[in-house]
Amino acid sequence: MADILPGTLGPLLREARHRLAAAGVADPALDARLLVEHFSGTTRTQAIAEPSQTVREDAIAAIEVALRRRVAGEPVHRILGFREFYGLRLGLSPETLEPRPDTETLVEAILPFARATAERLGECRILDLGTGTGAIALALLSAVPGAVATGVDIAGGALATAMRNACELGLADRFETLESDWFAKVSGRYHVIAANPPYIPSRDIGNLQDEVRDFDPHLALDGGADGLGPYRIIAAEATRFLEAECRVAVEIGHTQRNEVTDIFMAAGYRLSGMFRDLGGNDRVLVFERANP
Repeated sequence: MADILPGTLGPLLREARHRLAAAGVADPALDARLLVEHFSGTTRTQAIAEPSQTVREDAIAAIEVALRRRVAGEPVHRILGFREFYGLRLGLSPETLEPRPDTETLVEAILPFARATAERLGECRILDLGTGTGAIALALLSAVPGAVATGVDIAGGALATAMRNACELGLADRFETLESDWFAKVSGRYHVIAANPPYIPSRDIGNLQDEVRDFDPHLALDGGADGLGPYRIIAAEATRFLEAECRVAVEIGHTQRNEVTDIFMAAGYRLSGMFRDLGGNDRVLVFERANP
């Protein structure tokens, strides 16, 4: 890391890629491009068409710091401070998970019901448990103009991040936040309850990828002794907050389909949909009340 970064765009990108590759970063070309473009304010087109373009000294200094952070293991989107999710740019904070593409499966799974409900009733009320960045709720609001959502989280910092995202996306008038331990302070009734809850067994946290274990908040990862604790809470308590025609959608670990289904069935629900992520893994279960 003693080498001085070049002052023009093309060589700067090559040196950034070289450093990340030497450090064993999984996708050095992509990460180098993301960091250089973000901190220099340039585009991929400029890198191709104007490789000799001069990069400001302050931008080079910022890229140097960013590369050091990436080499040290910090995820690229943590360094950037945001991540794209369902076409939305969402700011991150230490109290939030990075929203990942697998969770877009949950949005797609519940979207038809949310749209149909809003068209039929003129509104669809959504409760997003463990909202984090607000990813699930805000994605649904962006796709369903008749929807309103409440994002619940136990971490005040996460709620501040979610509301900031809602404001920047122009969705704040249909989004509110609530600091609550699951349903403790929730009131009212909802057509949709959605959650990407913590589902990693406590004993497995230490075995997660470094970028997850060291940078994602453990509060949003640890699902208790067997990883199923949050599903038991949701299944046991959701009914009193649901409208007669409703859906509960939850993201799951790829081995948890049967266990989570059993938990909800024992609480009076029936499985209405199972959805796989882009990797072909079981990822989302959607339930409805067996006897509305």
